[in-house]
Amino acid sequence: MTVTRRREAVASVLWCWTAETDCAPAQARRALRCALDQLGFPQPVIEDAVLAAGELVANAVEHGVGPYELRLRKESGGELLCEVEDHDPHLPAIPQPRRPASPDVSALPDLDALCAALEERGRGLQIVDQLSQGRWGFRRAPGPAKVAWMVLPQ
Repeated sequence: MTVTRRREAVASVLWCWTAETDCAPAQARRALRCALDQLGFPQPVIEDAVLAAGELVANAVEHGVGPYELRLRKESGGELLCEVEDHDPHLPAIPQPRRPASPDVSALPDLDALCAALEERGRGLQIVDQLSQGRWGFRRAPGPAKVAWMVLPQ
């Protein structure tokens, strides 16, 4: 996985939203799906790109500060990048892949405790890593902002 990425080309903004925008992640995913379809990407690639970008959007909404932007950027080498910008300048630590542990259910007092132990969190960036074949990362943006980016599979 690459941690920084040089900006080489002008990006096309697909969707802008704030913390008050209703259903913003779903709308961002729809905008990306429409743009990739219009660009002629095959459906399996679109599905993977929308799933991975959806994770970046969800992370921005959960951990970042608005306003937010979803963009596509064509690099000089022909690669297409998907970017999600938020206005929290903190670059997150890149999590190491981890294998989920099996909870000791005998020590759990009730169903609520079992459900809490089985809750899946922290897998979004693993999905991004897998679907982008490790070609993703974060970079600082002008002002108090950061960009999460991934190279779309071709």
